Amino acid sequence: MQTATIFNIQKFSLNDGPGIRTVVFFKGCPLRCFWCSNPESQSRLPQLEWNEKNCIACGLCIQHLPHAGISTTAGKTHVNIVNVRGDSPEAQAAIKACPGKALTCAGKTYTTDEVLELCLQDELFYQDSGGGVTLSGGEAMTWPDFCIELLEKLHSHGIDTCIETEAFVSQETFASIARHLDHMLIDLKHWDSTKHALGTGGGNELVLSNIKTAIDMGVGVLVRTPVIPGFNDSLEDARGMASALNKLGAKRVQLLPFHNFGENKYALLEKDYALAGVPNMHAEDLAAYAQQYSDLGVEAFF
Repeated sequence: MQTATIFNIQKFSLNDGPGIRTVVFFKGCPLRCFWCSNPESQSRLPQLEWNEKNCIACGLCIQHLPHAGISTTAGKTHVNIVNVRGDSPEAQAAIKACPGKALTCAGKTYTTDEVLELCLQDELFYQDSGGGVTLSGGEAMTWPDFCIELLEKLHSHGIDTCIETEAFVSQETFASIARHLDHMLIDLKHWDSTKHALGTGGGNELVLSNIKTAIDMGVGVLVRTPVIPGFNDSLEDARGMASALNKLGAKRVQLLPFHNFGENKYALLEKDYALAGVPNMHAEDLAAYAQQYSDLGVEAFF
């Protein structure tokens, strides 16, 4: 039976595919988008998180993890969480000992049967709403064997399947997983490969190729674009994106205005957030942007 590292299983989601859905968030991602709202999803391994507000600087975590080194933030000395695997016995002991509950672990190993059992708890809601299960991340496709095994088990129970993916995986991996999906929500973050690489750490050639593959396979594909200030929010970018979608045969795109809801997660990992202080975008801010798509025959919605 396959295993994978998962950092959240979110029930009753209404924004991750049709109907009421359970969303399974996998750890591990091949890209490093500077606006990422789930930084805890980037590493495949379970990670320690440290909450400065809850820490009383008692030093117990350092005693449990003496070889990890120390860090000082906001005048509080604590274990250097970067040097510790979150699910190690020593880390778990430190989490348990922390009187302020300042230490937590992001990520846990699950089997496909364990995830299936949790998903089946809401089977009735899926049936009544036309919902199902969505794989997300991170990038779920970095766990291909787990995904395929889980998707097969979900389909054996008649459960609708979906994935949220950036499609930055090999064509072989992408196609092998896509065969087991009813819907795919695929991010296209920039139309220009060089600029895509500057913002995410990788070009867009694989993404474009895999989107075309999914469309040709007849999977229900919805392309989504996170609109990020200073990265892809110009009218020129909108026209470039619409042109790229036309070439792929995609006639609809969901625009996702930038939000900074994940900013506090960077503090938990003691990382800097590249867009600190940048205000959230709203649909009304992007009326002219969306119009560029419409002018080129692509329906853009929020």
